[in-house]
Amino acid sequence: MTVIMGIVNVTPDSFSDGGRFVDPDVAIAHGLRLRAEGADILDVGGESTRPGAERVAARVEQERVLPVVAALAAAGAPVSIDTLNASTAALALEAGASIVNDVSGGLADPGMLEVVASTRADVVLGHWRGASADMYARAEYTDLVREVIEELLVRVEAAALAGIPPARIVLDPGVGFAKRGAQNWDVLRALPQFAGLGPRVLVGTSRKRFLGDALGDDPSLADKDLATAVTSVIAAQNGAWAVRVHDVAATRDALRVAALWEGTWTP
Repeated sequence: MTVIMGIVNVTPDSFSDGGRFVDPDVAIAHGLRLRAEGADILDVGGESTRPGAERVAARVEQERVLPVVAALAAAGAPVSIDTLNASTAALALEAGASIVNDVSGGLADPGMLEVVASTRADVVLGHWRGASADMYARAEYTDLVREVIEELLVRVEAAALAGIPPARIVLDPGVGFAKRGAQNWDVLRALPQFAGLGPRVLVGTSRKRFLGDALGDDPSLADKDLATAVTSVIAAQNGAWAVRVHDVAATRDALRVAALWEGTWTP
């Protein structure tokens, strides 16, 4: 069954749950709850990448995430560190993380790929065209799917040159990153093409703006979580290895129902 990556935002300003889990003990408890609900991986992040977000100092990010990563890993949970900073990635891997989730694909920090290559960690390479503060200014494409694929393959080549084999690479087509409204649907419809590139594919639609736009005026988080579960099922049916979500339980149930329907899972 498709892997579920549960989101643990240790930030004051993430777009849907910023501030709820800034306290390390609260974040740890939240991560353990997501694990109990069915998360296969816990993705811990200390810097918001929402549209318009400003960068934070690596030291601040590390103060937020390292206690959480260490505690969750010590509890036996597979942990991913969601970071743009090579120094944070290195410390998180030392603390027990086994995956680096870099939405910039190694572009934000030129040392990132070398850090990952020096370990046994997997790396998620996201499609990215620049910092969150002005990402929408870069949402201009002549052939969106072709360009996203080409830009991701450049990152795969960079990872290979750094010494990271394809088996340790996961690609994220970057839903919401330098992509406006309908462009995100174009990316999702092209998931079989991304899955055909070779590396595993991670899809993150959870609570993102384009889902809210599709649902109408001022949808609730519950509405967005339902839409996330639907898109996660469709992503799984179109080749996604993993989906990254806030509401693990809803996505778990949706994936199980779909798998039962398809005859690919037995309770």
